[in-house]
Amino acid sequence: MRYRLTFIAGLALGYVLGTRAGRERYEKLKKSAREIAQNPAVRNTAESAAQQTRTVAGKAFHSVSEKVESKVPDSVADRVRNLRERGGPADDAVTDDWGTSNT
Repeated sequence: MRYRLTFIAGLALGYVLGTRAGRERYEKLKKSAREIAQNPAVRNTAESAAQQTRTVAGKAFHSVSEKVESKVPDSVADRVRNLRERGGPADDAVTDDWGTSNT
């Protein structure tokens, strides 16, 4: 029983000391991440990557939908055709059935 109490006391002490040191380290990491995210170069790079991703996704959507359209039921093909006519998911102005935008 004495060993169990010693183990539990050591575990509790380690937890308390670890959480104090861990919180300080967490705050430092959080501050560094915020500074990196607010860097203009990082923000510009992230925006250009997002734009390229939207462009590639739009091209892939159109390519795949054209090839798959003949192999799916008519109801699904109609939905795909409707999306393509509206500009597809890569179009920033497109909204989904719930009224939210795809940006």
